[in-house]
Amino acid sequence: MNSKVGYGIALVAALAAPFMIYPIFLMKVLCFALFACAFNLLIGFTGLLSFGHAAFFGGAGYVAGYAIKSMGLPFELGLVAGVAVGALIGLVMGLLAIRRQGIYFTMITLALAQMLFFVFLQATFTGGEDGLQGVPRGKLLGMVSLEDDMTLYYVVLAIFIAGFALIVRTVHSPFGQVLKAVKENEPRAVSLGYDTDRYKLLAFVLSAALSGLAGATKTVVLGFETLTDVHWTMSGLVVLMTLVGGLGTLAGPVVGAILIVSLENKLGDMGNWLATITNIEWFRSIGESVTIVTGFIFIVCVLAFRRGIVGEFIALFNRSKAGSAASH
Repeated sequence: MNSKVGYGIALVAALAAPFMIYPIFLMKVLCFALFACAFNLLIGFTGLLSFGHAAFFGGAGYVAGYAIKSMGLPFELGLVAGVAVGALIGLVMGLLAIRRQGIYFTMITLALAQMLFFVFLQATFTGGEDGLQGVPRGKLLGMVSLEDDMTLYYVVLAIFIAGFALIVRTVHSPFGQVLKAVKENEPRAVSLGYDTDRYKLLAFVLSAALSGLAGATKTVVLGFETLTDVHWTMSGLVVLMTLVGGLGTLAGPVVGAILIVSLENKLGDMGNWLATITNIEWFRSIGESVTIVTGFIFIVCVLAFRRGIVGEFIALFNRSKAGSAASH
């Protein structure tokens, strides 16, 4: 299937979705899908595994929420503030970590992100363990109220499309080709004259800024921000979304985000339904075992779908296409 046709079908489905599915849930999916796509830009196309992306996601959420609630900034400037903070944290973290390779790079990003977690825990403007509550949605361009879920959904959809389009453009640009070369063989890229550290730093900051956009948008959608979003488990969750969906594919992180967020939100309802039809009360505890279920899905994907859901689909399509061409 042509990618443009696929994007067109996905867009039509996204436009119609809020008439059939709860808009708040859909907006949460879009925020996490953008977060996963931003993370995939770094690991899938640059080859850098960061365990610090929760710092960008949650940090931007806190700043955007504070800017809108306490400083009275409009919706747009609140998002801009969140993106700016995400990019700034990414720049500082990148400068400290980017010269390291492999597990050392990963551990440095994890350590720095956990340092920020304790900063947000102790800071007064974050609300500590209670979180930042009561963030107003405000108005779009000072005219259109965002209190209506349907209106806000289409704004969030536009934000996701803009962020996704930027990632697609980046991947297919000369800059993106250099990132792929760095991932495949960094010494060869260096021998060709590329300053690989500079390219990796730019990719890191861009990924951090887009993660910040996702986090800031999520805060506005839900009206609050908590420490959960800056904890290291959030970094692990976005890794899971990306790997399950398909590492290094454009649509994979979106599919992974849809699957994981759906499980987190609907697993309890599914357990209650199974308990009702089977009269087995144990099923009601499934909703409390989300991490076990997602972990099981991760294991299955690693063993049976090593390329992820979308990656395996693409590989199957290419094999069938090659077989068809050979038969003719």
